[in-house]
This record gives sequence, structure tokens and C-alpha cells, in this order.
Amino acid sequence: MPWVLFAFGLVCALAALISIAPPRWPGVATVATWPVGWLISELPLHQLALQLGVGAALALAGGAAAWPGWIGGAALVVSALILRHHLIAAARTTNLVERALRDALGRDYHDHIHDELRAAYDPTTPWRRLVWPLPRRPRDVTCVAHVAYGPDRRQRLDVYRHADGAGPRPVFLYVHGGGWVIGNKAQQGLLTVHELARAGWVCVSINYRLSPRATFPDHLIDVKRALAWVRAHVAEHGGDPRFVMIGGGSAGGHLASLAALTANDPRYQPGFEEVDTSLAGCVSYYGVYDFTDGARTFRHRAFRELVLARVVLKRPLDDHDAYAAASPLAQLARPTAPPPFMVIHGTRDNLVPIRMAREFVRAARARGATVAFVELPLAHHAFELFPSLRSVVVVHGVHRFCQAIYSRWRAAHPEPDR
Repeated sequence: MPWVLFAFGLVCALAALISIAPPRWPGVATVATWPVGWLISELPLHQLALQLGVGAALALAGGAAAWPGWIGGAALVVSALILRHHLIAAARTTNLVERALRDALGRDYHDHIHDELRAAYDPTTPWRRLVWPLPRRPRDVTCVAHVAYGPDRRQRLDVYRHADGAGPRPVFLYVHGGGWVIGNKAQQGLLTVHELARAGWVCVSINYRLSPRATFPDHLIDVKRALAWVRAHVAEHGGDPRFVMIGGGSAGGHLASLAALTANDPRYQPGFEEVDTSLAGCVSYYGVYDFTDGARTFRHRAFRELVLARVVLKRPLDDHDAYAAASPLAQLARPTAPPPFMVIHGTRDNLVPIRMAREFVRAARARGATVAFVELPLAHHAFELFPSLRSVVVVHGVHRFCQAIYSRWRAAHPEPDR
């Protein structure tokens, strides 16, 4: 039994160390260790309860009777201290998010949110939601699933809205991630979609064609085709087609940002060039912003040489124009002013290092864009896939950002005739 406690303690300590210092090279280690750091950093209370409970049980069963068990116990103490560090970092999220919103929108941005929208905002989170870390659709939110917006089987969307909501209401379009090769609308972005739908927004979560079957810009064309569906049909679900924001995570953050920066570009609207695809704002969770990787953000070569060159773009790396055309960072140079952005990224993200987000934010602000940038200490990639002490606070902040942008728009636009 001492050796069992020894092994258990070392595994827990190693996982905790990975959560604060994840490997960024080689690519195989980066991908393989990401789930470990992700789960440890987002569920420190769950991990602490599990490790202390199992450790105590092993000690009582005789694990502390010899020196291997003592070492295992010491390793559990190290793990517990790291988990405490994660709890402290998560507790600071509220101030970080609020500071970012005030820096971007003004210290008094709360005062300009429409009274109806402010009343709909509920920042509290029931503890039961955090104990069971799986997103569940609120009872007062309805979902119309698998609506076709194109002929391909992947061109489907879900519409979320409040059961008692009366239109017209602001619209939020969510694009899932998954490295452009996997992912599903039913698995990602649920915290954000549920939050906004409860507050009266009409939320549209989409699937799109995936690589390797699809080749960029197929993915972006699908996002814009879904936006065309929104313009034509969202009013049937209580949404206001005049006001649409977009958001996404990872590859979805890339596509959402690119869609926001390439409004009405006919190259990405084949067959529906006349549709207005401009967007009122964009929320990007841990997105990819530069396919050219001019700043050498990725220490490993697998991302560009394998994922992009062979699977997504299917173009040689020296085709700079093709990679720049697919990069939100490069699209900031367009003459049209970029819409407001909220960019959210974890400092321990080893799949998409935070340096790329910083470069994008710096360039967007230089172009005069309103950008709320939230750097989350110790957060990993995909941190908001389930409810956690950190993610629920961030999603509440996204809610406030969207409400503020909508309130500004509403002040400048009269209510449509009903």
C-alpha cells in the first residue's frame, strides 16, 4: 500500500505541475498534456477533494507505514498547494474582467446599458451548477435544433431563445472550435449561448464544413452563409436581423474574427454577394489570429506544416498571400473600421499561446478598434467548455460586453415597427 500512495501522489503532483508549466514543444507533448492542465486548472476544488479523499483512504489502509508512502503524501501536499494557487487565480477573475470592460467601454459603461437589459442580467451562479461541471440548458430557454442553412449535412444550426421572450431581440451567432477538423454546435459555447438566451437574446449556434473534406475558405463561407440565414429568418424566432454579434472559441474564434473583419467581401459570399454580412461586434475565446505566424508564436512546426498546409488550406507555406488572407491579424489592414472586440485568452494556453492574442489586440487598437482584452492567469485552452469558478465569471463579462454594445446601437437606432 505505501507504493500505491507513492504512485498516486507523484501522478497528482505531476499533473499539477503540468497545469502551471505546460510543455509547448514538441507538438505531440503539447496536445497530449493539454487535457491534464485544462482539467486541473478549471476544476481545482474537485481535484482537491478527490486527491485528499483518496490520499486519506490510502494512508488509513497502511499507505503511511513506510517511506514510499511518506513521499507520496508529500507529493500530495505539493499538488494541494498548486491547486490552491489555481483557486486564488480564479477568484481574481471578476476584477480582471471588469477592469478590461471599463478600459474598453469606459468606467461608466454600466450606466448606459438599457434598463430592460440591466434587469435581465443576473450575475449569481448557483453552487449546484459548479458541483456538476456539465453545461445544462436552463429550463426557461428553448432550442430549435438542426435547422438547415445550406444543402450540406454540416450546414445546420440551433436557435436558442428565452421561452417568454418577445421580439425583436439582439442576435448572437456562435461558431464552435476544434482545429477546423472536429467539433460540434452541441458541445461548445453552451455557457455563452445559455447566458445570453436567458437574458433575452436570440442565439444561433452553427456547424460548418470541416477539413480535410473542406478547404479554406469553405469554413468561412459557411459562417457567412449562416449569417445570411440569420438576416432572412431570425425574425421568425424573435430576433432582430439588424443587430448581430458573433463569437467563437479557438478555430471558431478565428472564423468569428475573420467574419467580423471581412464584411461583405464577395470572395466569401459566392451566390449571396448581395447579403449584408457586417457584424456589430465579436467575442473571441482563445482564437487563432495569424496563419502566417510572423511573430513565431508556435514553437513546434506541426500547426502550420501539418494542420494548415496539409489539412486546412492545402497550400505550401511559402504562399504568403493565401495565409495572410486567412489571418484576422492581416485583415485589420482593410480600409473599413473593425467592429468592437472582446478577446479572452489564458496565460497557460499551450495550444494557442497568448502572445498571438496580444499581437492581435495591439494591432486592432492601433486601427482604432474598441477592444476589451482579458488575460486569464493560469487558464488553459477551452477553459469555458464547462462551468467553473473562472468560466462563469468570464461568461458574465461577455454578457455585459454584448449588452453594452447593443445598448449603444439601440440608442442610435429606433425600434422597428412590430
